[in-house]
Amino acid sequence: MKLKQLVVALTAVALSSGALAQVKPEQQIKWRQSVMQVQGWSMARIKANIEGTYNKDQVVQSANILQATANGGLGSLFPAGTEKGKGWHDTEAKPEMFTDGDKVKEVAGAFNKEANELAKVAASGDAAAVKAQFGKVGQACKGCHDKFRVEDKK
Repeated sequence: MKLKQLVVALTAVALSSGALAQVKPEQQIKWRQSVMQVQGWSMARIKANIEGTYNKDQVVQSANILQATANGGLGSLFPAGTEKGKGWHDTEAKPEMFTDGDKVKEVAGAFNKEANELAKVAASGDAAAVKAQFGKVGQACKGCHDKFRVEDKK
């Protein structure tokens, strides 16, 4: 089974049958933060390949992870009751993430679209096309961060 399929399957299992309703908010925040860390790691891997020696396999793997998480029901990681609290660290989600449903759908849709396209482009092996599409994914990430993420207080 491909990594992408495995991630999607595991996410579906975790989100099914009201599984999240039985989990403490702190654990839900940890899951959310963990997914964001995996996405950040995947973006960093692609960036390193674009800026250094290009390894198509690494780029494809990372793009597939981004695609899987983008399509894996990220919205379910932001249930009511998790707008405040601590997972691995204090939540960085702004309260607007839980109240501005239309904007959330807009930025999530942009991320899904661009992550799906990145996975397609990465499979082609065209480093220049990957670099261009990677920029679009980064802009989609920024669109969400600008609106819904508390800036790092460190």
